[in-house]
Amino acid sequence: PGENTFQVKITAPDEQFTRVGVQVLDRKDGSFLVRYRMYASYKNLKIEVKTGDKHVAKSPYILKGPVYHENCDCPQEESSAWLEEMNCPQSIPQIQRDLANFPIVDPDKIAKEIPQRFGQRQSLCHYTIKDNEVYIKTYGEHVGFRIFMDAILLSLTRKVKMPDVEFFVNLGDWPLEKKKSPQNLHPIFSWCGSSESKDIVMPTYDLTDSVLETMGRVSLDMMSVQANTGPSWEDKNTTAFWRGRDSRKERLELVKLSRKYPEIIDAAFTNFFFFKHDESLYGPIVKHISFFDFFKYKYQINIDGTVAAYRLPYLLAGNSVVLKQDSIYYEHFYNELQPWKHYIPFKSDLSDLLEKLQWAKEHDEEAKNIAKSGQEFARNNLMGDHIFCYYFKLFQDYASLQVSEPKIRDRMEKVPQPDDDLFPCTCHRKK
Repeated sequence: PGENTFQVKITAPDEQFTRVGVQVLDRKDGSFLVRYRMYASYKNLKIEVKTGDKHVAKSPYILKGPVYHENCDCPQEESSAWLEEMNCPQSIPQIQRDLANFPIVDPDKIAKEIPQRFGQRQSLCHYTIKDNEVYIKTYGEHVGFRIFMDAILLSLTRKVKMPDVEFFVNLGDWPLEKKKSPQNLHPIFSWCGSSESKDIVMPTYDLTDSVLETMGRVSLDMMSVQANTGPSWEDKNTTAFWRGRDSRKERLELVKLSRKYPEIIDAAFTNFFFFKHDESLYGPIVKHISFFDFFKYKYQINIDGTVAAYRLPYLLAGNSVVLKQDSIYYEHFYNELQPWKHYIPFKSDLSDLLEKLQWAKEHDEEAKNIAKSGQEFARNNLMGDHIFCYYFKLFQDYASLQVSEPKIRDRMEKVPQPDDDLFPCTCHRKK
């Protein structure tokens, strides 16, 4: 129908001014996403959806409030009610798998043992959530990435009463807890898991940030990608595409392959950081291009970086087919993905990559269907509500394993809620 078919207007009937940003995203398959960001809280919202000057369906819709903006601290006391409103699943298989290694969690014990084991060498955060307030103590010098963890915890505690829970987050790339004798396993939360470790995985900081900052400072997120998937399948360039930095040996191999078969693969480095740059082997460094421009190409190559390449959710949400390297690393959703259904797998040493690309070219309809189901998977499993549900269920299930009371430990500091809010809110739930 074209991207200007619908006009969407959101206003607060009881207010003189409404501070709401609205964006209509055309997914180019007949479906549209509308996202909005509120900068203040309102008693009610009126949502008008029009085409030309006619209302569509039952427009105008009234969203009975109070409706709170993101920074409003007004948690739902009943977590079960919140889970139901959010349509969260009863249980999440990956969380069950990860927590199966820890029949019990003793906060007093881990508070001593984890810093002894990992505190010196790693960047770690020790968190306690108590009475819906967040407390932290950091270990190691590289703890800048705590901003992502702080942000999701504060965001959750503004929305729902969190269980009292005490846990450690690894801020580094690599999972920490190696597979070894079960008696001294420690529960560590990480953004990436591997088949050689027993860390408890969470959605990556990248995906988390894109959910919290949607329509904010982030350019790449699961919604904007869906409105920027490039030309239709038939009109896409049939070269396989990749851009990135030199964070793994196989990436060097990929770029060498591309130089040997430029008509099949277009792969190039945007910066060199880990290996010695030999221009005769890897060619010149190329300029960064917008992620949306990736989707001009039919075949997207996903290859590990230092760990799993965190762009996979966005690649799946496009309408190109993803060829994914076999890997020991995984993000929180990889176990639900199926090879040949959601993506085309290739060996970790790239030995069959050309063969798989050849297959995709000879089986265009099947490749298109794989792209489509990858896209459906991303739409149905990797949007903001799924990320909030995942975190909450993870903390809820983990909290139920604790055998002693989580405590605010020595030298923990409170992580304050943001106070730079132009439009304070009055929470109807607080007496």
